[in-house]
Amino acid sequence: MSEENLYTFENETYRKTYWHTCSHVLAQAMKRLHPEVKLAIGPAIDNGFYYDFDTPAPFTESQLAELEAEMRKICKEKLKLERFELPRAEAVAFMEEKGEPYKVELINDLPEDAVISFYRQGEFTDLCAGPHLDSTGRIKGNAIKLTACNAAYWRGDSNRQTLQRIYGVAFPKKEELDQYLARIEEAKKRDHRKLGKELGLYMLMDEGPGFPFFLPKGMVLRNTLIDYWRQVHKRYGYVEISTPIMLNRQLWERSGHWDHYKNNMYTTVIDDTDFAIKPMNCPGGMLVYASEPHSYRDLPLRVGELGLVHRHELSGALHGLFRVRCFTQDDAHIFMTWDQMKDEIKNVVKLFDEVYSVFGLSYEIEVSTMPEDHMGDEKDWDFATETLEAAITELGKTYTINEGDGAFYGPKLDFHLADSLGRTWQCGTIQLDMQLPERFELEYVGEDGQKHRPVMIHRVVLGSIERFIGVITEHFAGAFPAWLAPVQVKILPVTDRANGYADAVAAKLDACGFRVETDKRNEKIGKKIREAQLMKIPYMLVVGDRDMENSTVSPRHRTGKDLGAMSQEDFIKLLGDEVSSKAIL
Repeated sequence: MSEENLYTFENETYRKTYWHTCSHVLAQAMKRLHPEVKLAIGPAIDNGFYYDFDTPAPFTESQLAELEAEMRKICKEKLKLERFELPRAEAVAFMEEKGEPYKVELINDLPEDAVISFYRQGEFTDLCAGPHLDSTGRIKGNAIKLTACNAAYWRGDSNRQTLQRIYGVAFPKKEELDQYLARIEEAKKRDHRKLGKELGLYMLMDEGPGFPFFLPKGMVLRNTLIDYWRQVHKRYGYVEISTPIMLNRQLWERSGHWDHYKNNMYTTVIDDTDFAIKPMNCPGGMLVYASEPHSYRDLPLRVGELGLVHRHELSGALHGLFRVRCFTQDDAHIFMTWDQMKDEIKNVVKLFDEVYSVFGLSYEIEVSTMPEDHMGDEKDWDFATETLEAAITELGKTYTINEGDGAFYGPKLDFHLADSLGRTWQCGTIQLDMQLPERFELEYVGEDGQKHRPVMIHRVVLGSIERFIGVITEHFAGAFPAWLAPVQVKILPVTDRANGYADAVAAKLDACGFRVETDKRNEKIGKKIREAQLMKIPYMLVVGDRDMENSTVSPRHRTGKDLGAMSQEDFIKLLGDEVSSKAIL
C-alpha cells in the first residue's frame, strides 16, 4: 500500500485501529455520564465498533444521542492515548479499585506469561492490547454515529450476565458517514424479513424459532431456484441423490461429528440406539459412494444433494433466513483421483461463475490454508493448497490468503459475493477433503488393477437455499427478475366488461407456462396498478374496451414504464425472451 493511503480507511489496519479507539471514546463517555455502569469489552468489527456494558436496561434513543454528544466533546479535547503495563497482581488490584469485575475476570483468564497492558486517555483507563490512535483528536467528532443497542451475553454464554451492546460507526469525513447511513436506510428497506412478510414469501414464527415457514409464493420462488440449480448441475455432469435426515450414532462417531459437533446436533433415541438429525450431508454421501465398487473410469464422480440439515444455533444468533436452525444445503461431493483435482476445481469455479452472473453478483475468492489442528500429512496439504491456487490462477482470477482458516480436513476456497449495495456474503465454498475418504475407507480400482483412495471435494454454490433466498431478496429489493418472480404478470381489467377477456388472456398465458393472476376487484385501475407495483410484479396488463376490440394487451412494467398496446403474441414473445434469457431488468 502506498504511503499516502497508509492512514486512510483504505488500509484495513488503520480503519480497525480508528474504530477500536472510537470504542474507547464511547466507554469514556459512558463512564462520564453513567459512572455506575460496568465495562465489559469493546472491539472494532467489520462495519464499525461496539462496547458491551453491564446495565439493567437498554439505552434509549435520547441516551444514545447524549453519548454521541459526549464522544464529540472527548474528540475535541484531543486526549493523548498512553499505553502502560502492569504485573498481574497490580493489574487485578487496579481494576478492582475501579469496580470493574469483568476486566478482573479477563485479566485472571490471561496466560501466565501474557503482557497485561492498559490505555489511558485523560481520566479514563481501559484494559486493552491495542493498537490505538495516538490522540482522540484524530477522530472526526461529527462523523460518529451510535447505531443500535442490543442485548448480548457476557462472553457469548447464554448462562452468563446479559449485557447491553451499543454499536457505532465513524468515518474520517462527515460526507462518508452520511453516505454510509444512506446505505443503511436503503438496507432497512430491503430487509428480507420485512419484504418476505410484505410479499407473502416466508415467515418466522415464535412456535418454531429458527425454523422458517415458506408460503405459496415463497415456494414458487424456492422451487424455481431449485429447478435452475438442477438444470445447471445436469449440464455440468452431476447426478443427484437424497440421504436420510436421521442416522445413528455409529455413523456420526465414524465421521467425527459426535465428538466435535454434538452440541450443535439434535439427537434422539430409537430402539435403545442413539440417533442424530444430520447437521450436514457428507457422511450420508460417503455411504452412497461406498455402497458399490468403483473404477478409475467412474471418476470424477460428481454427486449433488439438496439435503435438509438441522443445527442447534443459540437463540441470540438467529437472524431471519440468514441464520436458521434448519436449512437446505445445495451440497455436492466430487470423488476423484489426485491428478484430476485441478481440472475439477476449475469446473466448479466455472459453474459458480455461471450461477452468480445470472443473479448479477460479483465475488472475491479467499484461500484458507492449513490450521494448527489439522489432520493428515503436511505434504498432502501443501499439494492441495498449491493446486487450489494454481486452478484459480489459470482461470485468470485473483485471491487473498486467509492463513490457518482451512477446515481440519483440508484447505478451501471461499467465495464472498457482493450485492447491489456493496455488502458481501459468504455463500459458495470449495473444500478439499483428504480425511473422510480415509475414515470411510473409500476406494476405487486404478488403471494398475490396485485399490486406491480417492480425494474428495465438498462444495456448495448457493450455500443454503434459505440463506440465498434472503440474500437475493435484499439484492433485488424484492423485485425479482421475471424468471424468478412468483407472479410474473398481473392482469388488470379496467371495467367489469373486460373481466371475461382478462380471464381468456390469463388462460393463454398460463398455457404458455407463465405465472399469472387477475385482479377483478371493483376498484379504480390506479389503485390496482399501485398495489401490483407494491407487490413488485414484473408486468401488469391493463385491459379495457379497446383491447377487447383489437385482441391486444397494454403492458406496464413495474418500474412505471408504459409499453403501449401490443398483440397478445408479441407480449408472450417479449416475456418469453426475458424469462428464457434470465434477464435482469
